[in-house]
Amino acid sequence: MFKFNKSFAAVAMAVASIAASAQDTNKSDLFNQEPSTTSMSGTRNASDAALSDGLSSGSARKTRITNGQASERGFGDNVGAMRDGRAMNGRVGKERGGDARFDDRLNDRDALHRRNATRLQQNGNFSDEDSQKEPSEFQKFIAENTGKLLPIFGAEFFVNGTATFTPVTNSPVPSDYLLGPGDELMIRGWGTIDIDYRATVDRNGNISIPTIGSVSLAGVKAADAQNVIRAAVGRLYKGVTVNVTFGQLRAMTVYVVGQANRPGTYTVSSLSTLVTALFASGGPNANGSMRHVQVKRGGKVAAELDLYSFIAKGDKSADIKLLDGDTIYIPPAGGFVALTGKVNSPAVYELKNSGETIESLLSFAGGLPVVADPRRVFLERIDPNKSHPRSVEEFALNTEGLRRPLKNGDVLNVTSITPDFSNAVILRGNVDQPVRAPFRQGMRVSDLIPSREYLITRESTERQNNVVATGDSEKDTTEDATKIASHIGKLIDPINWDYAVIERVNRSDLTVKLIPFNLGAVFTNPNGPDNVQLEAGDTVTIFSQEDVAVPVDKRQVFVRVEGEVKVPGVYQMTAGDTLQSLIAKAGGPTGNAYLFGTAFYREEVKKEQEANLQRAADRLETQLRSEQSRQMANLRGLSPTEAAAMTAQFESERRTSEERIARFRKLQPTGRIAFGLDPNDRSFGHLPPVSLQNGDRLVIPSKPAFVHVFGAVNVEASPLWRPNSRVKDYLNMAGTTSDADIDNAFVLRVDGTVVSTDSQGWFFGKVGGIEVMPGDTIVVPEKLDKQTAWTKFTQGAREWTQILANFGLGAAAIKTLKN
Repeated sequence: MFKFNKSFAAVAMAVASIAASAQDTNKSDLFNQEPSTTSMSGTRNASDAALSDGLSSGSARKTRITNGQASERGFGDNVGAMRDGRAMNGRVGKERGGDARFDDRLNDRDALHRRNATRLQQNGNFSDEDSQKEPSEFQKFIAENTGKLLPIFGAEFFVNGTATFTPVTNSPVPSDYLLGPGDELMIRGWGTIDIDYRATVDRNGNISIPTIGSVSLAGVKAADAQNVIRAAVGRLYKGVTVNVTFGQLRAMTVYVVGQANRPGTYTVSSLSTLVTALFASGGPNANGSMRHVQVKRGGKVAAELDLYSFIAKGDKSADIKLLDGDTIYIPPAGGFVALTGKVNSPAVYELKNSGETIESLLSFAGGLPVVADPRRVFLERIDPNKSHPRSVEEFALNTEGLRRPLKNGDVLNVTSITPDFSNAVILRGNVDQPVRAPFRQGMRVSDLIPSREYLITRESTERQNNVVATGDSEKDTTEDATKIASHIGKLIDPINWDYAVIERVNRSDLTVKLIPFNLGAVFTNPNGPDNVQLEAGDTVTIFSQEDVAVPVDKRQVFVRVEGEVKVPGVYQMTAGDTLQSLIAKAGGPTGNAYLFGTAFYREEVKKEQEANLQRAADRLETQLRSEQSRQMANLRGLSPTEAAAMTAQFESERRTSEERIARFRKLQPTGRIAFGLDPNDRSFGHLPPVSLQNGDRLVIPSKPAFVHVFGAVNVEASPLWRPNSRVKDYLNMAGTTSDADIDNAFVLRVDGTVVSTDSQGWFFGKVGGIEVMPGDTIVVPEKLDKQTAWTKFTQGAREWTQILANFGLGAAAIKTLKN
């Protein structure tokens, strides 16, 4: 038994020795690579693959084919990562052999072309503003005759054209794309082996995959590339799933010649078509043809493109794919015509042939807008063989007119329809909404204005709506609470019921006839003569009382009375009513009413005062400029030192005067009318019998207890009024400053009048002896030595009287001027 075991052991050792020798031989066939850890970046033979297949079933490691360095990954890791699409993403090696060098050459060529394009652009050979190139002679001719520089139709398509195209990397590859040298493929596979390999088709049309060998792809369609590579892998490996995508595609060179905006050599993507190459070259120039763009290949015309069909209708049937070395030829245009007037796309259009008709060009122009008048078009034609080369024709764009052929130099002018209504009447003016209504036979004014509510204007409705605003409080309103009383009676614009007018145009001689009628009678007596029968084209105008002033006795009069009356409020008065009527309607004055202080305000007077105040300010500025000119002239005879000192003084005075004039312009007249009553009068029956107007305001104050003192005094105060007191009494109480001009002091009466020494006269003595009434204001100006234009105008009491009394200004105005 022992001998048998020893013999068996000897045989086993011999077999092991033979197996080791065989294994060394296989290692030499595998280029000294361990079969269990194979990662190929070179070429493997069939025996290596077979051995790998034999070992894969019993080993956790398998073959990987990449562009980078060898690495080992678990079988499960490789399969899972490949199925996630992230197995070898971005692991392309730095050394890619001939394919990498070929791609680098392509990238270098593209970069060089872009640099050249930028250099040309900087040198002024072309720019992104080539769309604004010099117009053609025909465009200049049209501009001289129409005043408009018409664009060439289709030129705007090339406005944003670039200098060149770089190879396309992100666009999808068409299924019928034919592979060629320079195209890059990304091959991924998983199963018995892992593949993550980038291959570039070489100049022979082949790609080389490690362990797989060469695969011919020249002329293979993009849709078939995956099947071809899968078959090549399947010949050596079983159970491998292969996916093929495309990386950077090859670039190619095309030539653009003829009447191109930027002729030259262009490097474009292998997916480029005729249109994309034209876009790169900026398209035809001003004299180039857009109707006969040709692609020449091998000495023959491979395609001819009509850009009008593509731009206007989207027809790309003639837009062929370009091949390396193709020449794009843009011939001169065969002729131009201009479409002007009411067309959707006024422009200069190219004639494709001598049979081009108006209808075909209008189809490219988008037809005619609805406002065009096809009944009347004008065709201007140039015939250089005639003594008078230019002529014009008029015709309609009917079937025959649309088929008229056009000639080089024609100008077709489509006129607009006349915006005249044949069956309309118009209502306008003080109405709810101006309308253009359809005319009917027998139509009258009452048919156009069915009721009085149609005469409530939108502004009136808006004022009514603004009375109340949505809110939490029942008192919410969009109106100023302090102005509500002044808005009483103004919700609706008053209508002139006595006069409205119809404008009627006589079509035979184009004269206008006015037909006035009584608007109120239309509603009170619909069968009367004022309910005029209308005709087509009539315009009916309704007026308010503000549009055409009506007599006083027909106007609405709303007057406000405030203060010391028994029932203050807003009252509707009639024509001829006076202040006494208003006070009586308000219940008469109270026992505290102060007649001398009664204030009466009128809007019409306020507007006049505002105008007068601005004229006074303008006169002040004129005087100031004249004074400055005179002062500057006086500086010529002074020494430089004296001139500098005087100039500084003049500049200070000028600034002060300008500031005062600016404050003067800010004064707001009140529209007050001074009655000039006797201060001791107590009877309201002595008020002047002023006829009331709409918007008048009467304010009857209570008797004030104070007198106000302003100006050059030690203390500006409001001391108590004392009977029989004089101006000097209050000045002694307030105290005057050293520069106070007592002689020119004045009193602003509570009734709106101004009393000064001049107004009193020397016979009555100086201002100090003037009796002061309750509520009066005493103003003491400063004594100024500088006799500038400003001081001359405002220093004396007479001028203050003009400013304050004539403009209806009060004590607040004194404060404004002083500050």
